[in-house]
Amino acid sequence: MPDLSPQRIVCLTEETTEWLYLLGQERRIVGISGYTVRPARARQDKPKVSAFLSAKIDKILALQPDCVFGFSDLQADIAALLIRQGVQVTVFNQRSVAEIFSMMYQVAAMVGEAAQGLERITAMQQGLDQIRADVAALEAQGARRPRVFFEEWDVPHISAIRWVSELMGIAGGDDIFPELAHESLGKNRIIADGLDIVRRNPDIIMGSWCGKKFRPETVAARPGWAQVAAVRDGALFEIKSPLILQPGPAALTDGAAALHRICRDWMRASLGRAAA
Repeated sequence: MPDLSPQRIVCLTEETTEWLYLLGQERRIVGISGYTVRPARARQDKPKVSAFLSAKIDKILALQPDCVFGFSDLQADIAALLIRQGVQVTVFNQRSVAEIFSMMYQVAAMVGEAAQGLERITAMQQGLDQIRADVAALEAQGARRPRVFFEEWDVPHISAIRWVSELMGIAGGDDIFPELAHESLGKNRIIADGLDIVRRNPDIIMGSWCGKKFRPETVAARPGWAQVAAVRDGALFEIKSPLILQPGPAALTDGAAALHRICRDWMRASLGRAAA
């Protein structure tokens, strides 16, 4: 029986590229996003045909894809242009941890790797379960969960999107703006009054400024922020955007691990403070 699955795939964002490489299906990829850094070799292997909000439509059409993978309403205009040219486009809109796993299973199934995809997904779920167990063990010893402000952008302040907030909770931290996490658009997660962050007094501040380098010294120097626990204690950390702002394998593995290391170390230190 002939293979009826897509043979020439363009990935407009990094997460589907990384996932197809993990599945050993990189031969199917004929074009990628210019922002792709995972896996590193994809940048050498594949032509770059898009940014995030724009794409080289003529270049994509020249590649003769039989499927294009995109992400979210932000790529709706690109998708519409390609659809009008007769290209099959699948746009995923995953915003939660569960939705990321669902997207990954769907992609695996589309390329005939449902069994392998499920096996890898199960391993990632078990990895998150182990993090939960580590956190529970620390809590059983009396460790306190840190209050965390995750800053996705600096000016204006934008708080964590849903999958980041959920992973933060798994990793041991409590998002200080949980009411904003379900807002899919960055403009709806803007914190207009920076002093509201001060009032919520996070124990840890994590930054991932969408590809721009996080500057702890700039955060610490903000007017009125000297009194924030995280600033006072020097608990300001960068998590690289490709690790945590990619709604795919990276966030569920290396991103979650990075969040957990920071929260775990703070929780362990809290035991020492309590004993002092």
